[in-house]
Amino acid sequence: MSGALLVAGTTSDAGKSMVVAGLCRLLYRKGIRVAPFKAQNMSNNSAVTVDGGEIGRAQAVQARAAGLAPHTRFNPILLKPGSDRTSQLVVRGQVTDTVSARDYFTHRERLTDVVVDELHRLQSDFDAVICEGAGSPAEINLRATDLANMGLARAANLPVIVVGDIDRGGLLAHLYGTVAVLDPDDQRHIAGFVVNKFRGDPALLAPGLDQLQQLTGRPTYGVIPYAEGLWLDAEDSVSVLAHQVLGDPQPPRGTQWLRVAAIRLPRISNSTDIEALACEPGVLVRWVADPADLADADLIVIPGSKATVADLEWLRRRGLAERIGAHAHGGKPVLGVCGGFQMLCRRIDDPVESGAGRTSGLGLLDADIEFASDKTVCHHEAPLRGYEIHHGRLTRCAAEDWLGGVGVRRDMVFGTHWHGLLDNNDVRRQWLSEVAAAAGRTGFVVADDVDVGARRDAQLDVMADLLAAHLDVDAVLELLDGDPPPRPTITAELTR
Repeated sequence: MSGALLVAGTTSDAGKSMVVAGLCRLLYRKGIRVAPFKAQNMSNNSAVTVDGGEIGRAQAVQARAAGLAPHTRFNPILLKPGSDRTSQLVVRGQVTDTVSARDYFTHRERLTDVVVDELHRLQSDFDAVICEGAGSPAEINLRATDLANMGLARAANLPVIVVGDIDRGGLLAHLYGTVAVLDPDDQRHIAGFVVNKFRGDPALLAPGLDQLQQLTGRPTYGVIPYAEGLWLDAEDSVSVLAHQVLGDPQPPRGTQWLRVAAIRLPRISNSTDIEALACEPGVLVRWVADPADLADADLIVIPGSKATVADLEWLRRRGLAERIGAHAHGGKPVLGVCGGFQMLCRRIDDPVESGAGRTSGLGLLDADIEFASDKTVCHHEAPLRGYEIHHGRLTRCAAEDWLGGVGVRRDMVFGTHWHGLLDNNDVRRQWLSEVAAAAGRTGFVVADDVDVGARRDAQLDVMADLLAAHLDVDAVLELLDGDPPPRPTITAELTR
């Protein structure tokens, strides 16, 4: 077997990333050399690769599913939104430009060559390549600049599976409409469908899927049931909602819970840093966006941001900055990660990301930050694992060292540029014990058997098991062996 297929979706967060990760793990368990690929990702959840670049977090997880280290070849183009209209353009792991939505099309020809070349190289090196689309192929207003959906399918002659989230409702119309709005040459690549997050009796859905096949000439390859336990490594902030409890909280090992309030910043990045805390029994993690939500918090976490200065001003406008300060001055713990760490400092000098120049920070850490044009991108393996992706540099620090240079602290206020720090099990356990004591949660007991890395692998196996049980895997794998199967064209006509 050799070849590639593309997993597209009716919407963002439809389940594309999950299906790709599950297929990668399923094939890996069969001894098939498989690689993930996303030609273009728009996400502020990124990871550092072994070759010193950055890619979307989802592709790093998919690489793990395939038994591979993350590499820039798995996601050659990454767009990191800094505002509603501009994004940082990362090509093959390195920042090359800041682009607006309107002028991005000027880069299309060059970037098309990059993604097609990278995909062909992967096809030469692996038995199978499972590609993930971006957003929806039905965004026909963006078709002229599309590199990740039908643009890639046409350029590389890929069969396409369309995944839809039935839990949102209206899925049959979404699947039919996704095909119908495409032009005939694009439609030729749509091989069939996958229904995701189904609850209930499949027999009740079957007549609708039969009619869908009659209308489109395309089969549904599987109906994947809703699984409560799949929550780690969210693709992007689209799934991070204020007032939402993160994960599946487990009862405490002691007599008390530890309550964590994670600030849901407008330009949040690497929101997955918080997930390690939510893996702990007795730790209740909520995403918050209002001052009142901090009233009962034991620990406040300010995560990363792609727009540090703008999000800092948002904290002030919302009244959150004042509440965070009061929390810290009361001796209760606060953690800032990357952009959140920068906000905790006294001064921020940013001529790069926002162009705002000198700005006062929250002043909870006696340190200053200066933004540099060159981005720090590095991966750490020993003695602690983690990674850094940031323009801000620590230029002055009178705060106390934390964890041997990994971060700084002042009383119970902690800051670090490291992402993934809390995935280190021993660090997380020791720190949570200190946090609980400072918050007065003497009845909270830190578990000694939680392994975050093992939890991630277990979720990948759950994904693979779901596909093995509910997907026509043989039919999907047959798509890898040749050209897209012949399917009829749908003509969408408006009638009075």
